[in-house]
Amino acid sequence: MSEDFRQQAPSRPGVLSLNIKEKAALYASYMPFVKGGGIFIPTGKPYRLGDEVFMLLSLLDDPAKIAVSGHVVWLTPAGAHNNHQQGIGVRFSGNEAGAQAKAKIEGLLGGYLQSARTTHTM
Repeated sequence: MSEDFRQQAPSRPGVLSLNIKEKAALYASYMPFVKGGGIFIPTGKPYRLGDEVFMLLSLLDDPAKIAVSGHVVWLTPAGAHNNHQQGIGVRFSGNEAGAQAKAKIEGLLGGYLQSARTTHTM
């Protein structure tokens, strides 16, 4: 994917909240194959590649929310092949907050990252 995808579609800021209570759900949502890490967020709202979003993530039993921004790099439309859930994949910004979100998620998942289970994106 091109690094200049933001030039292809004007950014539209948005705020998304995601509350993941189970490790299996976090695994299904995390996108380790995206440079800098990313997460799939189920939503029916229309987004375009390159749109900027701000996320508040609540993960497992941690009461602290993770605030991180990013850009849409994945779209799963309604009625997608294999009944994948509608939503967007967001790449974490390349700043400290993005690095912390990636590290936090990978720390929580541990060995789960090696699983062959299907995810919301691949």
